[in-house]
Amino acid sequence: MVTAVGPSGYWFQDPQPDADPATSEALYVYTASAPGVAVGDSVQVGGTVSEYRPGGTGGTTNLTVTELTAPTTTVLAHNAALPAATLVGAGGRVPPAAVISGVTTGDVETAGGFQPATDGLDFWESLEGMRVQLNNAAVVGPRTSVGEIPVVPQGSTTRTARGGILLQAADGNPERVLLDDVLAPTPSANVGDTLSGAAVGVLDYSFGNFKLLVTATPTVLPGGLAPETTAAPAAGELSTATFNVENLAPGDPQAKFDGLAAAVVTNLRSPDLVALEEIQDNSGATDNGVVAADQTLAKLTAAITAAGGPAYSYRQLNPVNDQDGGQPGGNIRQVFLYRTDRGLSFTDRPGAGSTTADSVVNNGGVPALAYSPGRIDPTNPAFNASRKPLAGEFRWNGRPVFVIANHFNSKGGDQPLFGRYQPPARPSETQRHAQATAVRTFTDQILAVDPNAAVIVLGDLNDFEFSQTADLLTAGGSLVDLPRTLPLAERYTYVYEGNSQVLDHILISPALAARAYSYDIVHLNSEFATQLSDHDPQIVRIPLP
Repeated sequence: MVTAVGPSGYWFQDPQPDADPATSEALYVYTASAPGVAVGDSVQVGGTVSEYRPGGTGGTTNLTVTELTAPTTTVLAHNAALPAATLVGAGGRVPPAAVISGVTTGDVETAGGFQPATDGLDFWESLEGMRVQLNNAAVVGPRTSVGEIPVVPQGSTTRTARGGILLQAADGNPERVLLDDVLAPTPSANVGDTLSGAAVGVLDYSFGNFKLLVTATPTVLPGGLAPETTAAPAAGELSTATFNVENLAPGDPQAKFDGLAAAVVTNLRSPDLVALEEIQDNSGATDNGVVAADQTLAKLTAAITAAGGPAYSYRQLNPVNDQDGGQPGGNIRQVFLYRTDRGLSFTDRPGAGSTTADSVVNNGGVPALAYSPGRIDPTNPAFNASRKPLAGEFRWNGRPVFVIANHFNSKGGDQPLFGRYQPPARPSETQRHAQATAVRTFTDQILAVDPNAAVIVLGDLNDFEFSQTADLLTAGGSLVDLPRTLPLAERYTYVYEGNSQVLDHILISPALAARAYSYDIVHLNSEFATQLSDHDPQIVRIPLP
């Protein structure tokens, strides 16, 4: 029975299934061009069984999809009733709640064994090509620009406080599936929304994920999620934020600058200091040798002032052209944005270039930076093709405060959670571990001079709060990672393929952690289909009267 028709093939399903839930009752038929069948056709099909790996030579970590190639199709009848869709979730087949794969040998295709009752990978594989139904599915990630909506069946656990689903060290959330618009449009949706009624489609796999190709547009029941606003700092509290602004360049629409400005002024309450990540140069992604970013920053600070915010100053160092990774030609970098009307000032010690290593000076028991702003160990191979940490020395009501803004190596190149190799390899971690070691070495030098020094390490570390990257920064109590101090349901700054997770961090030295600080991840981007950036900002307010 033909259950769905695509541009280059169709799906058919046996209307008389066997009793084994581990075996799929459906198959994709690859016709290479528009197939000459319609939904509801009863067909007899011959062809060659093939295991197609999506992505070709670039998709070697993907699972394969079973299909028939070079088919011969005979239509036996039209307008037949479709086989009932298999219900996934309460009242139907319930996916495993924590284990994606029990395979520990590497390649699941050669490991042997198939456990759909316990392994999420095998659960979804057992439904490949079949009609699948989710009732009142919960949206756990916003609809993406390519039309995908991450959802989970109702009843899934380990949810965030705002309706997402939390990534944890031992739980990759195998109940997740992506709704895809290949066969029918998908609606705009935010985290916390519900797909009212039944979402029905055929189950497919591509780009490292199982996908439900919906055959009719689902109805969205809005969850009413709204962007958060943090509390205002009290008198004597130093407020410090970090915000990845996603490749901000002068050529971006004014609406993006205005939106970011409103976020800084309204949602973050105009912090004293904001460490920005992904500020691009004046020509954006045009790879023309330009590295200065003064136009980008002038446009942003002007927008903040126009939004009713303070007059922010900034400090940064231009990178060497095309040496810091990110979008080619963009020359992204970290920037300190700060206001001086509440007692904060920047201690300028010029002389450092983009390849000059900063150092810590002992001035009679008082630590100081040799250069401010300066870069930490910029020629260290740990920072090859990656952003170099930016160090700055500030004074808050006369007290020195050392701030290090970071943007560690991305997760690009890591294997997918629902991939062929289990557990998935994460080679990008090696560079982040070396970067964390370099930053930790630098902060230790400050604290060796003064164990009570005020040190703030913050930015996009591209790794989780339970990761070895965070462990390297916090080992021995040198720094306190503030995301780890939150309840589980609040620990996320980013949503990727439906997994709410921490990528951005603020870490503070023990002397600051001993104070009655307030810490807040301000959820205003990652959960929404319309967003200014793909990251949520965060802020800490530390009483330093």
